[in-house]
Amino acid sequence: MAERATLGVAVIGTGKMGADHVRRIQEVTSGARVTAVVDVDAERAKSVAARVDGCTAHTDAAAAMASADVDAVIIASPGPAHEAALLTAFEHDLPVLCEKPLTPDAASALRVVEAERKLGRRRVQVGFMRRYDAEYRKLKALLETGQLGRPLMLHNRHRNVASPPGWTSEMLINDSVTHEMDVTRWLLGHEITAVTVLAPTPSQNAPDGIRDPQLVLFETDGGAIVDVEIFVNCGFGYQVQAEVVCERGTARVGEGHAMVTHAAGRWGGTIAQDYIERFADAYDREVQAWVDATRRGEVTGPSVWDGYAVAAVCEAGVRSLQDGGRVAVDLVARPALYQD
Repeated sequence: MAERATLGVAVIGTGKMGADHVRRIQEVTSGARVTAVVDVDAERAKSVAARVDGCTAHTDAAAAMASADVDAVIIASPGPAHEAALLTAFEHDLPVLCEKPLTPDAASALRVVEAERKLGRRRVQVGFMRRYDAEYRKLKALLETGQLGRPLMLHNRHRNVASPPGWTSEMLINDSVTHEMDVTRWLLGHEITAVTVLAPTPSQNAPDGIRDPQLVLFETDGGAIVDVEIFVNCGFGYQVQAEVVCERGTARVGEGHAMVTHAAGRWGGTIAQDYIERFADAYDREVQAWVDATRRGEVTGPSVWDGYAVAAVCEAGVRSLQDGGRVAVDLVARPALYQD
């Protein structure tokens, strides 16, 4: 298939993530331009569109997708709006980069899987951006060589300065640990079969009613055990780290020691303060990979099956958090379209 000319992209949702994608497409990504933006807040959509030549503002995603100058869609709206936007994109046969979550629950995610399966081909790349981070990609490549032997355990740490207003204990699972769920499946090539969530006495820094931090344990169908420390009110910075323990060695990423200074009797460096700073390069790589594949007429990267599998793990994690104990993950059989 001949490569398309410059890709016209509609960005649905112009909040923090959506606005950053608009900037990225216009200033960083090659082979694409933003031709439409969508937001339920008409004034916000107009404000974002005004900064991009030839960009139109909409409050209705379907109207934007029907535009002749829209070739592809980035969905960065809140999760509950994703299913309707995805199904509309399928009706218009538009390729999509959908920010996580694919949808907020496993049932709706499975409906999206089934809708795409009926098309007979993939149209969606899900935005699990850690797969595009240089350190995680290096770790994945190392594991694929087999030189360290079989992965036995994977340790993860995920820390935020402070949780946003309105956060709940369940959102630590659904909005933060969701990344470790995908990373576990991708790095190890295993499905997660069970989840156990443990929580100590909450930190004094945690807002009232939020169980923070939490320790989340995964069991996998490949026999590995995975732990995730999630601490969204650590107070000092944004940290994402992972260490895989294999039969013949270990490997660790995310130490953040790209530069260490020595001055005035002290040594040290800086700690990123949010996910956009820490994973800026990963987001750039992710969007460029999506644009390049779309222009070739292909869809690559995390699939709607990956989004569904993570949603199912999230549900098991929330049940464990609320009710205690180990909860098995309920997955349907993987359709042939998503077989490796």
